Amino acid sequence: MNQIIKQLVIPESEYELSAIRSAGNGGQNVNKVATAIHLRYNINDCSLAEKYKYRLLHLQDSRITKDGVIIIKAQSYRTQELNKDDAIGRLKALIASVMVEQKPRRATRPSLNAKKKRVDSKKRTGTKKVLRGKIDF
Repeated sequence: MNQIIKQLVIPESEYELSAIRSAGNGGQNVNKVATAIHLRYNINDCSLAEKYKYRLLHLQDSRITKDGVIIIKAQSYRTQELNKDDAIGRLKALIASVMVEQKPRRATRPSLNAKKKRVDSKKRTGTKKVLRGKIDF
């Protein structure tokens, strides 16, 4: 079991790991050893709360398919173990980003002093630009 936040634990049975051959440089090792990891996590079948499932499904992320499956490909490292840890870490980060509660924004007005400063700086900029013009004798 991997613990994301103190209240949330993802059982290993909820995600599927498969080893594939890695792309890119690496010489003969790339052709012989399956070091890259594909992690598949089905959002609809997971044990997350419904509001988190909803948020995950409505994320604009290319790793989430239309069927609600998160697919993460990890191939940064040369060993399967490190790529597995990397893929699980990225899944944790994705789920943790959805679990953050956003504070509702309260509309505020600028203070009188802030308005005065803004107008003064605009006037200073305007006079500076007027002084750059042609001089009439």
